[in-house]
Amino acid sequence: MRIYNTLTREKEELIPQQEGHFKIYACGPTVYNYIHIGNARPICVFEVLRRYLEYRGNKVTFVQNFTDIDDKIIKKAKEEGTDYITVAQKYIAEYWKDADGLNVGHATVHPLATENMDEIIAIISVLLEKGYAYTAENGDVYFRTKKFDQYGKLSHQPLDDLQSGARISVGEMKEDAMDFAVWKAAKAGEPYWEAPWGRGRPGWHIECSAMARRYLGETIDIHCGGQDLIFPHHENEIAQSECCNGTVFARYWMHNGYINVDNHKMSKSLNNFFTVREVAEQYGYEPIRYLMVASHYRSPINYSAEIIEQCKAALDRLYHCRENLTFLLQNAKEGAQEGEAQCKALLDSREARFIEAMDDDLNTADAISVLFDLARDINTHLNASTQPSKELCQYALEMFNRLADVLGLLYSRKTQSLDEEIEALIARRSKARAEKDWATADRIRDELKARNVVLEDTPQGIKWRIEQ
Repeated sequence: MRIYNTLTREKEELIPQQEGHFKIYACGPTVYNYIHIGNARPICVFEVLRRYLEYRGNKVTFVQNFTDIDDKIIKKAKEEGTDYITVAQKYIAEYWKDADGLNVGHATVHPLATENMDEIIAIISVLLEKGYAYTAENGDVYFRTKKFDQYGKLSHQPLDDLQSGARISVGEMKEDAMDFAVWKAAKAGEPYWEAPWGRGRPGWHIECSAMARRYLGETIDIHCGGQDLIFPHHENEIAQSECCNGTVFARYWMHNGYINVDNHKMSKSLNNFFTVREVAEQYGYEPIRYLMVASHYRSPINYSAEIIEQCKAALDRLYHCRENLTFLLQNAKEGAQEGEAQCKALLDSREARFIEAMDDDLNTADAISVLFDLARDINTHLNASTQPSKELCQYALEMFNRLADVLGLLYSRKTQSLDEEIEALIARRSKARAEKDWATADRIRDELKARNVVLEDTPQGIKWRIEQ
């Protein structure tokens, strides 16, 4: 597999430090509100990375944190008249409702920043001891950016260019405008922890460095996140981690592209800011999941009502294929038919193309195209007229489900069932057809269609589906 490494700006062969075992850190949400559709993209995309690596037989240790102490959380607590713990716990629970709806599996570990204070303090202590950090007069602790001569290597910007836009805000006591806080001195009424240099709480960047080191070691294989995190968050993570540990922090960096809304940048000021919950209430969660993986992860994508409807329609086509195949399997006979070996070979070639697409920088867009090609092959070669064997139907269904599962798709529509009244109507229609009472059969068929039950007469029997 080859992936585009933001650090080198090249596609590179993905080789873990330990053969067959990938260690991945993905930046998780700051839990002060519901996640928005922009948050959903890295959550879905990099979970697909994990699924694919496991599908290829690898072990994956996947860490996705929750930032549960932050200025935004403290502000939210004041607005709601509560404390930061209550706010964080509330929105972690809300995150899981949305993540479960998006079919995002749990990471190996979901650490909280507040549970890793000892690790944070240990790293800051080393940075102070080595002279990479200093304590300001007001008790804040800052990282000396200019002391790390590789600063800017991820964002590919010279330090002079970065410094031109840097400012020292009111209340800050930095030596240099480019320095960033690794510890913030306690303010009245705000939560704090005890440290050798004084009471306070960690800066945002140091939290991820600490959690990555604790759960994955000093050097991790892949660090993932949104494109907006390249600078300053990930740049600062590299600086403080490598200066503390004296070794490479992450070997590969993967960043997903932005999401626009109706071809405009999403923002509250433009009134085009949508949470996952809001969109799901109208369209369901799975079309959102489909949207997130239907494009290459590094490409920008556009959200609109029209596009999400197209995602729903695409999913319907895939579901329809699986439902047809399931019906055939239930009614098929044992024993391979002539030509089924060639059909299996065709299906195998589709899976090979799926792997080829995913091996090319996690190209989920091409992988989904392959899934539709597979659906077309199934519809063409495995249908009522070809009368495929039970073995071939099972082989095709397992492959179809396997590839869909790598992408995290086809999970929300449960096996459909009919109530006794509908089943009785279908039985009456079958009896009418047997008696050549076409008028009654047509009338029942129309009545069922009005109730969203669509019938199809096949050599294997009556096939039905409930229209969504």
